[in-house]
Amino acid sequence: MSGSATIDRQAAADRLRALASERILLLDGAMGTMIQRAGPDEADYRGKAFADWPSPLKGDNDLLSLTKPDLIAGIHDAYLAAGADIIETNTFNATRIAQADYGMEAQVGEINLAAARLARDAADRWSAKTPERPRFVAGAIGPTNRTLSVSPDVSNPAYRAIEFDELKAAYAEQARALLAGGVDFLIVETVFDTLNAKAAIVAVREIEDELGEAVPLILAGTITDLSGRNLSGHTTEAFWVSVRHAEPLAVGLNCSFGAAHLRPHVEALSRIADTLTLVYPNAGLPNDLGEYDETPEETARHLRKMAEDGLVNLVGGCCGTTPEHLKAIADAVAGLAPRAIAHLEPRLRVAGLEAFEY
Repeated sequence: MSGSATIDRQAAADRLRALASERILLLDGAMGTMIQRAGPDEADYRGKAFADWPSPLKGDNDLLSLTKPDLIAGIHDAYLAAGADIIETNTFNATRIAQADYGMEAQVGEINLAAARLARDAADRWSAKTPERPRFVAGAIGPTNRTLSVSPDVSNPAYRAIEFDELKAAYAEQARALLAGGVDFLIVETVFDTLNAKAAIVAVREIEDELGEAVPLILAGTITDLSGRNLSGHTTEAFWVSVRHAEPLAVGLNCSFGAAHLRPHVEALSRIADTLTLVYPNAGLPNDLGEYDETPEETARHLRKMAEDGLVNLVGGCCGTTPEHLKAIADAVAGLAPRAIAHLEPRLRVAGLEAFEY
């Protein structure tokens, strides 16, 4: 898919930075949690277009942008009503790699385009209501279910289930469709493998050359164990050093173990990131049934403390969070000053699994 919706993305990025210098901005909460709350059945996932699809489709949440658009639009509206400045498209698993689980590889462009347009329409409607408070759309790019850095075969550490160029091409296909649908910027999120993020960065930079325009990027890593590393072994500091060359609009952490466990890693990132920082954690740790018990008030309390200590510019919610969580977060951070962006002396900074500053 070629082309790009008529959106001045550089102006949008500049506007976001300006607003973030005045107040802490709000990213929305979990899309999947709200879809589960609505309880769509197999028929809802199929719709008319895929009524005769040969394999089950229940669980393919991204597909609902095509088959149940009113549901997705309603979720966007709920988060915008709760105070979201930025909403993410319903495209976390909308690459041909992830959609292969449902045999939906050929529909990837259509899924992303529809999702971007739904979010764009919702954001524009709310911006029209409050012109002094514009709403933004982030095209969500998830990590896929493959990793470039780790072998899935314990007997063959050198084996990789995917190659860099294959992953880059999948990200590019998704990104092109999101841009054509009118997103303001792209958010590469839940980065458990830093090399996967690098494939996404390269894909987006090549698209910039094709379009002749800048495509603002947000990057959000995820911590996969309590030692504070992602799946590919990077500390938060090493992750930032590894992706800083992309000059992202914002960098942060999402998902993981909830705000309480993310606190020290947000502190570390806040000290070294010379751009906006964001955090959107899960609603605590899941219980034995895979559900999230942390209340909106608890999540908001943790994020308020981070805001009071000057660690964040943008906050929101990930797995288990709802519009009720976002409203509580919005109330908790209202009136608090945003983080002052770090200014570091120019030095050689490189990273293996740890960051190194010469």
